Amino acid sequence: QVQLVESGGGLVQPGGSLRLSCAASRSIAGIKSMGWYRQAPGKQRELVATISRADGTSYADSVKGRFTISRDHVKNTMYLQMGSLKPEDTAVYYCNLARFIGVDYWGQGTQVTVSS
Repeated sequence: QVQLVESGGGLVQPGGSLRLSCAASRSIAGIKSMGWYRQAPGKQRELVATISRADGTSYADSVKGRFTISRDHVKNTMYLQMGSLKPEDTAVYYCNLARFIGVDYWGQGTQVTVSS
C-alpha cells in the first residue's frame, strides 16, 4: 500500500503561481509513472502532467509552457509548479501513482482556485 498526500493548493489570482506537492508514504523508485490529474465542477477528471520512471515528462496542451512536473526521489515527493494561472485551471488536483502491475493509487485531492 502507498498513501499519497497532496498539499499546496489554495486561492490565487489570475497570473499567479502555486506549487503542489504529493508526498508518498514509501519509495517511489521503480514505479511506472506518477502524474497530476484535475477535475473541475461538472467535468470529467483530466490528465494534467505525467512523469515516467526515467523522469520523462508529458503535459496536457492546456498547461504546456505554464506547468512543470518534477519529483524528488530522496523525499519520495512529486511536485507540480504552476505558473500563469488562469481561471480555467480551477479544479481539484489529484496525485496519481501508476504501477506496472496492480491498481493505481490516488491522493485525496487539493483544491486550486484561480480568481480575482
